Amino acid sequence: MRRKAIITVILTAGTAVALSTAPASAAGAGTPAAMSQSRPAAHTQVVRSRIANHFDLLAGQLPENVALAPDGTAYVTFAAARQVAAVIPGGATTILATMPEPADGGVHTPVLKFALTTGIVRTADGTLYFLYASGDAGSTGLYRLRPGGAPQRIAALPADGLPNGLALDERTGTFYATDSVLGTITTVPLRGGTAEVWSAAPELAATGFLGANGVQVRRGAVWATNLDQGTLLRVPVRHGRPGQVEVRATGLVGIDDFAFLGDDVLAALNGPNQVVRIAPDGTSTTLLDAADGLQNPTSVAVRDDTAHVFSAAYTTAADPNLLLAQLSCR
Repeated sequence: MRRKAIITVILTAGTAVALSTAPASAAGAGTPAAMSQSRPAAHTQVVRSRIANHFDLLAGQLPENVALAPDGTAYVTFAAARQVAAVIPGGATTILATMPEPADGGVHTPVLKFALTTGIVRTADGTLYFLYASGDAGSTGLYRLRPGGAPQRIAALPADGLPNGLALDERTGTFYATDSVLGTITTVPLRGGTAEVWSAAPELAATGFLGANGVQVRRGAVWATNLDQGTLLRVPVRHGRPGQVEVRATGLVGIDDFAFLGDDVLAALNGPNQVVRIAPDGTSTTLLDAADGLQNPTSVAVRDDTAHVFSAAYTTAADPNLLLAQLSCR
């Protein structure tokens, strides 16, 4: 019964995502007009796509975030199950860790009211780092999971927030974690330690549901999405501190996590059931949609010419899955 109750909460929360509208961003330096959307341009095409894996909805196997290994294994967080798993595309799924449920059942987790695993990063030595949001000060935070080991918290994060996206700047050994409730980006050293708020810019804020979401580090900047505001953001790193936030794209209703494809961005739009390609000028083209099998996509990872798209089925309540899409970029 407990599992069914969690799924009900997820579907209720997911409905807010699906029905939300993205307000136009305030005008400012580097802010583009609202994006237009169309089918893919000739130089970016999906050659073929297929559903490679299906996950167990009632067991809480709702994939939230992914980190790809060189051998093709996808390391995934299953949100409602509070798990970290290794997924072989088209093959087996192995549970690597399950986080203990908080004493209150997670009902004090802000907004969502259930404890969940969220962002994940893998380093070259096979160590996994992931976020856990539980509404409990004793367990909310950033965790390290070494191969064959058990999760160890290396940094506490605010229990009244919802840590969500996670990225690592390998050059400086710094993690960047978004908080979707507090509207912040926080830094933590790779070795662990005290978390510090790096940016609390208004562009990161929630406006009714969840704000800052996915995050990536690229070419001297931290990129993030804002689900409520429907935006893709770039924050230059100036001597370790945040520069002025640049709104690179708007009108992206339900935008979740994303990945880079050259100078373009592939982003998951959760409620609309789409994966879009965002060009450097802020315009977007739809690459995949519900007809391809998407079920509320949450995260995208790209290796070579293949996009790995994970769907959590938050509102479709049918088929959380992994879709593989072969891309042609010319």
